[in-house]
Amino acid sequence: MIDRSSIAAAATRVAPYVRHTPVMRLDGAEFGVSVPVTLKLELLQHTGSFKPRGAFNRMLTADLPASGVIAASGGNHGAAVAYAARTLGVTAEIFVPGGTPETKVSRIRGYGARIVQGGETYAEALAASRERQALSAALEVHAYDHEAVLAGQGTVGREFEADAPGLTHILVATGGGGLIGGIAAWYAGATQIISVEPEGCPGLHNALAAGQPVDAPVGGLAADALGARRVGSLMFEVARRHVAAAVLVEDSAILGAQRFLWERFRLIAEPGGATALAALLSGRFVPPEGARLGVLICGGNTDPAKVAS
Repeated sequence: MIDRSSIAAAATRVAPYVRHTPVMRLDGAEFGVSVPVTLKLELLQHTGSFKPRGAFNRMLTADLPASGVIAASGGNHGAAVAYAARTLGVTAEIFVPGGTPETKVSRIRGYGARIVQGGETYAEALAASRERQALSAALEVHAYDHEAVLAGQGTVGREFEADAPGLTHILVATGGGGLIGGIAAWYAGATQIISVEPEGCPGLHNALAAGQPVDAPVGGLAADALGARRVGSLMFEVARRHVAAAVLVEDSAILGAQRFLWERFRLIAEPGGATALAALLSGRFVPPEGARLGVLICGGNTDPAKVAS
């Protein structure tokens, strides 16, 4: 199990390489609720998402082979692995699904990684990357199902607690589960962690209902970031203990949250990055009286014209 001590160690390890991202403390009236809301702006992290935290922690806790590192990604994780590899002086090979947005592909390529298209879904890209890894002996940097990756993502929760102590509820977008698994492990039940997923990608929602990770549909507006076929087994053990609820939101609510962030705060969030906020704005999550709510804005890798038009 990932715990606070492993996350604290990860925070020390990755501190020279990641940004301590800011928070915005806001009156709930901005969001149509009566409780205060604090946004954590992880979209301002290197590469535009939280992902470098886990990528760096994985690489810094392993012996990096001459063949470099390899990963499968819908975009954000690939950019983070490529950025971390370049920073640490090793090569990176990233397998991406065919539907990965060009905005994300160009960012990965810009960090110097070799890009390989491996199937039409993340699961197919992962399978192709593992075939390649067996030949190259490169270090696999899994997007979410590895202890070091989970601990690295948990540093988001550690920062959030330091900068916004006393939160009672935190909304977190969930794909494969590395982010919410790390955050839930840090808070360990002291704060209610609420998973938010698109209706088209209900991986954790379905896993909690089934009592174990199960295959789930992958589709919709945020599938490139949140479209894992099955949540990780490591994070699921954390989630069943420390995730208080899992809610689903429509694509229209995600799009509305993107536009809200732009119109109110001039923040460009990608669909996955705005998914947690969509639960609040759409009423899928209603904070109880007296709550102190945190919302993670976890990614900003999208074409600005799609949001700001």
